[in-house]
Amino acid sequence: MKRLTTLGAIMIASTLVPVAAYGQATSATATKTTKRPVKKAPVKQKQETAADRQMRELREKLDAQQAQIDSMKQQLSARDQQVQAAQQSVTAAQTQAAAAADSATQANAAATAAAAKTDTLQTSVTDLKNANVGLQETVVANQAKLQDDLLSPTVLHYKGVTITPVAFFAFEGVWRQRAVNSDINTPFNSIPFPGANEGHVSELNFSGRQSRIGGLFEGNAGKYKLSGYFEGDFLGVGTSSNNNQSDSYVFRQRQFWGRGETQGGFSVTGGQMWSLVTENGLSANNRTEKLPNTIDPQYMVGFSWTRQPGLRLAQQFGTVKTGLFTAAVAVEQAQITNFTASGTIPTEFFFGGIGQNGGLYNAAGNIGANNTAPTGAITTYANNVAPDTIVKFTYDLPHSHFELGGIGRFMRNIYFPITAYTGTAAAPTYTYGSSYIRHTSAAGGIFGSARVSAGKFVDIAVQAMGGQGVGRYGSAQLSDATLRPDQSLEPIRNYHGMFSLETHPAPKLDVYAYYGGEYAQRTVYTTPQGSLIGYAPQNLNNSGCYALPIPTGLAGGGTGGAISGGNTCGGSTRYIQEGMFGFTYRIASSPKYGRLQYQATYQLIQRNLWAGTATTPGLITTGPRAQDSMIHMGMRYYIP
Repeated sequence: MKRLTTLGAIMIASTLVPVAAYGQATSATATKTTKRPVKKAPVKQKQETAADRQMRELREKLDAQQAQIDSMKQQLSARDQQVQAAQQSVTAAQTQAAAAADSATQANAAATAAAAKTDTLQTSVTDLKNANVGLQETVVANQAKLQDDLLSPTVLHYKGVTITPVAFFAFEGVWRQRAVNSDINTPFNSIPFPGANEGHVSELNFSGRQSRIGGLFEGNAGKYKLSGYFEGDFLGVGTSSNNNQSDSYVFRQRQFWGRGETQGGFSVTGGQMWSLVTENGLSANNRTEKLPNTIDPQYMVGFSWTRQPGLRLAQQFGTVKTGLFTAAVAVEQAQITNFTASGTIPTEFFFGGIGQNGGLYNAAGNIGANNTAPTGAITTYANNVAPDTIVKFTYDLPHSHFELGGIGRFMRNIYFPITAYTGTAAAPTYTYGSSYIRHTSAAGGIFGSARVSAGKFVDIAVQAMGGQGVGRYGSAQLSDATLRPDQSLEPIRNYHGMFSLETHPAPKLDVYAYYGGEYAQRTVYTTPQGSLIGYAPQNLNNSGCYALPIPTGLAGGGTGGAISGGNTCGGSTRYIQEGMFGFTYRIASSPKYGRLQYQATYQLIQRNLWAGTATTPGLITTGPRAQDSMIHMGMRYYIP
């Protein structure tokens, strides 16, 4: 628009410059003419001159140009309006586009949010479906578990007590090269010599009597964990028990105890249980006892154990991972076993007697040395003055267990004092006073064990015990005490120990070997008459230990006979040793259905006597020796 205006002005200026003055005069004339009255007399039209015509033409051109300029102005103005309208339209379009873009962005955001919500919803639906499936599976699994718990529970529940049944069912048997007239349990100190009838005959016995039933009862009383345990088998003997037809043997109590334990590791246990001298597998805890893998209920020569009533206190410190230390003390039932006093001994003493049926003790007596009832051999139940007192310390690490302990025993007897010794060494006589004297002999010893798991497949262990009057705690049951010349009791020095090697070459197979031995020291006194009395006097006659049996008149037909052949073999046991190896194969083992296993062991037992008088020179220095081979076999099914 500005360009067109400038162009028009230049054209007008170039046309009007020569007539500028004229134009001004014309304007003045025109102005002056307009001031004339409207009505005037017509004038005679002036003759148009060339100049007038030129001026008129110029004016016409000027008017035309002015009209063109106005038209152009109008066009430019219209175009400006159009441009402005177009700009406004563009602006409006841009605004609308921006609004549309915002709307699109919002729509996209809404769509994205909707898609996210849809995905979330789909995920939630999928999760819900999965949860429903998982819940359904859980419900099904819980229903199956509930049904399984109802139909085949691993434990039983009574009020707040959990009850776990314990049992196995056994068929077992033993073959012995030389008979000892015993079931599957072996009286190690009765291995027969060739001079006895049984030294020339084998025996084969089958038994189901070691089958066991029991239960573990557990309750959580907040600060205290309570438990009780019992187990029993049929290795008891009643007055009518026999192998004739029904083979009916009585049920016997093995263990029956209760236990309370605090969160701080203190526990108290009371009842019949394994003695504290028995090696444990963890701390001094009941039911962790480490027994030899043998079918023989008398276990192994050299194994330290009893099962008897007692009260045990224990305190634990630490953990197995860093080192678990335990201190324990127990008081347990005392008993003097296998009292042996050989020679012509005084007889006015006692320390126990045969049990009275009315007092619920068995009215049966012990067999004395050489399966006879020697003079002065008091039977069965000791009149104890105090319990056996045992202290033990244990230390546990993840792959090892160590024990060290001591035992104190008190052996009391009552006797009439000897006021005079007369006679000869071969035939001594004694004169007694009229008032009782009570005497208590202190006994006891120390014991210990070490067990190490040397890797995944091997366990090695050793245990030992030694002291005065501790023969009762060894499997061979060597004599605890003998008699002094004044009739007081003298504890016999005993030693016993056992080595264990247990391997696990396969998950279902265990292979093991053991060696054990027990020793009783010769304990002999000389009386004023020159007679020898005590345990294993040197004048005992061993001349018939290796002789062939001779008729005695004691045995005949179906009546049987004692472990004797009429020959003299009076020596006392010096040392018993046993080597054993065997295996256990678990053909099936399931936490739900139980375990079925087969087991077999071979044992070689040797019994050595103290040397005495004999016609064979070797027996005078080394003493007689008897030997027996045994094979035990068995099948057991353990409930889960």
